Amino acid sequence: MRRVLPDVWETREDNPFPGLTTHAYLWTGNGNVLFYSVAGDADFAELERLGGVTDQYLSHQDEAGPMLGRIAERFGSRLHAPAIESDRIGGHARIDVLLRNRHVDDNGVEIVPTPGHTPGSVCYLVPGSGGSRYLFTGDTLFTGASGRWRAGYIDGMSDARDLAGSLRLLATLNPDVVISSAFAGESAVHRIDARQWPAHIEQALAGLSTVVRG
Repeated sequence: MRRVLPDVWETREDNPFPGLTTHAYLWTGNGNVLFYSVAGDADFAELERLGGVTDQYLSHQDEAGPMLGRIAERFGSRLHAPAIESDRIGGHARIDVLLRNRHVDDNGVEIVPTPGHTPGSVCYLVPGSGGSRYLFTGDTLFTGASGRWRAGYIDGMSDARDLAGSLRLLATLNPDVVISSAFAGESAVHRIDARQWPAHIEQALAGLSTVVRG
């Protein structure tokens, strides 16, 4: 595992598709919270050394798989997942906390429903080191190989109207760091200049519009 921020650790990379990379992230700012999921158990010993996992948060149903149950069994962690996608996710592990509405939970995690990539996609905003704010965007917003910001639209699965609305909501959050799940560039972790954040969102919206028209 690699430390990417004072209170965030990145798991080793997974490559679910050619040109696409994913990681999970352990946030140690308030407990030991794992965002997203992993494809194998290679990082379990390191997670144990860092204090284990108290809670795991999924951003959407595509992160569900057999590892959910193994993580819960190994660390005794609670699984948080979108209620609207509970049928698919719950087939792999028990969901302890169903996420429905925007709120800040007992772990200090702000739950921000952002439908569009999938119906139940959720982003998470947490207080980071030094008063900063980390936004975990799942596949709703990420950077491509060119470094341009992109919306997570998949033809036949995503809803462009909902996704555009979710991006506009993200524009109001003013994060200092954005951490996606999947990405096609050099890293999923990006420090944000507040002055540029609206432009990043507009870039993703413009790309979304182009893809849908095409």
